[in-house]
Amino acid sequence: VQLQASGGGLVEAGGSLRLSCAASGRTFSTYVTGWFRQAPGKEREFVGAITGSGDTSRYADSVKGRFSISRDNAKNTVYLQMNSLKPEDTAVYYCAADSSFSRVLRARAEYWGQGTQVTVSS
Repeated sequence: VQLQASGGGLVEAGGSLRLSCAASGRTFSTYVTGWFRQAPGKEREFVGAITGSGDTSRYADSVKGRFSISRDNAKNTVYLQMNSLKPEDTAVYYCAADSSFSRVLRARAEYWGQGTQVTVSS
């Protein structure tokens, strides 16, 4: 599985962005897909994840109620909708995929995409 994240950019606080994670390769619908972020000088942190079928998702407390993950398996794409953005959401965002939900949660996913920069100005 090859992953490509896109959709990052510069947005004002309170604004919204939608990131996309496009997959190629094997059957993407069988993979859990997660989003992670890494701010300068900080460790990579879990943002959220969604099962292959899209019926279950989980979010970090820091983004719960503001971010949502969805997927369109017909397009082999997972989305991260980010609303009410805050300056502390500024980071490079990565998507990752694995057959195991627990491995994704522990940032041990087998497949990773390149990051996309999100910058939130105050």
